[in-house]
Amino acid sequence: MGVYLSTPKTEKFSENGENQRLMYGVSSMQGWRSTMEDAHAAYTNLDSSTSFFGVYDGHGGKEVAKFCAKFLHQEMLEHEAYRAGDLETSIRQAFLRDDVISWEALVHQAADVASLDLVGQVTVKVMSDLNRMDEMMCEKAGRKELALLRGKADRPTDNIVASIECDDVTGQEGDSPYDEFDNKGPTSGSTACVAIIRNNQLIVANAGDSRCVLSRKGQACELSKDHKPDLHAEKKRILEAGGYVQYGRVNGSLNLSRAIGDMEMKQNKLFSPEEQTVTANPDIITVELSEDDDFLIIACDGIWDCMSSKEAVGFVQEQLKTEKKLSVVCERVLDRCLAPASGGEGCDNMTMILVQFKKTFQTNTSS
Repeated sequence: MGVYLSTPKTEKFSENGENQRLMYGVSSMQGWRSTMEDAHAAYTNLDSSTSFFGVYDGHGGKEVAKFCAKFLHQEMLEHEAYRAGDLETSIRQAFLRDDVISWEALVHQAADVASLDLVGQVTVKVMSDLNRMDEMMCEKAGRKELALLRGKADRPTDNIVASIECDDVTGQEGDSPYDEFDNKGPTSGSTACVAIIRNNQLIVANAGDSRCVLSRKGQACELSKDHKPDLHAEKKRILEAGGYVQYGRVNGSLNLSRAIGDMEMKQNKLFSPEEQTVTANPDIITVELSEDDDFLIIACDGIWDCMSSKEAVGFVQEQLKTEKKLSVVCERVLDRCLAPASGGEGCDNMTMILVQFKKTFQTNTSS
C-alpha cells in the first residue's frame, strides 16, 4: 500500500443516477497509489422501496473490495431477515457472511475481471477447500441439506459464486466458522461503509475507516465511527483475542480494526467472528430522514485524511450552489484532496458517493 507513482493518475471514473426520491453522483481516482484498490456500489432501486450505496476501500489488494461491491448487497437481499423487513439484521449478516466467504474472490474474480492481480495461483486444492468450507459452514448452522457449490474441483471458475445458504454463519456458541479451514484466504481486506435508504429510513452500516456523513440543517452529522485500533473498545477486543496494538496498528501491521477479509487476523478458533482481532461486525445506526436533510456523503479515508466531516459538508454546499451534476462535485472534492507530491496525506486512492435528497419525505405515521 505504500508504493507511489512518479506522477498521480488523475483520470476519474464517474457516474450519476436518480429515482423519484434521490439523486446520486460518484467518482473515484487512483491518485498517487501504484494500484487502485477501491470499489463501490450504487443502486437507486435495489428493490421498489430501497436504495443502496456502498464504498469499499481495499488494502493489500483489490480482491476483497471488488468482491464486496459485487456481492454484499446481494447477500443482504437474499437473507430471510430482509424479506421480513429487518434491514439491520440482514445487513449485519451480509457483512459477516461476505467476510467468511470473501476468500472466494481469488477464484471468482479470476474469471470475472481479466486484469485482476491474484495473490498466488488458483489451484485444485483451493477449489476443493471451497467445497469443504461450504459443507462445514452449513453443518455448523445445523442444516441437514447442504447448499453445495455447483460442480466439483475441476468446474469452470465462472461458476464459482457465493452460494452458501446457511442462515447463521456464527454456528454454535464457542464455535468459529474458521475452524478446520486450511486455506487462510487472501491477506487483503476491505472496509465497508454502506447506506440503505428505504422510505424515510436511513440505515448506515460500517466496518473500518471509511465514513458516512449526513448534512442536516447545513451541519455535518457523522453516521459512522472510524474503527481505529487505539479506540478503547477496539483495543480491548484486539487484546482479548490475542493480538496487540503497536504504533496505532493491529499487530503492528493494519491501521484499522474492522474489515472484511484479512483472514490472517481471524484465526482464533475459540472466538466468534465478532470477537476476532479484526472483525467484520459492523456498527449500525438508523436515523429518520426529514426535510432538514440535504445530502449524504460516503467516502473512503483518502478523503477523510484530507478533510474533516465539517469541511467536506461545507465544500459540497458551496459547490451545489452552482453545480447540479453530483459526480462533478465529487470530482472537485477528489481534486481538492489530491496531494501536490507523493507521500503523506492526499496520496491514497479516493472514492466518494454523494446522495442528494429530493425532499419527498412523509411523516412518521405514513406507511
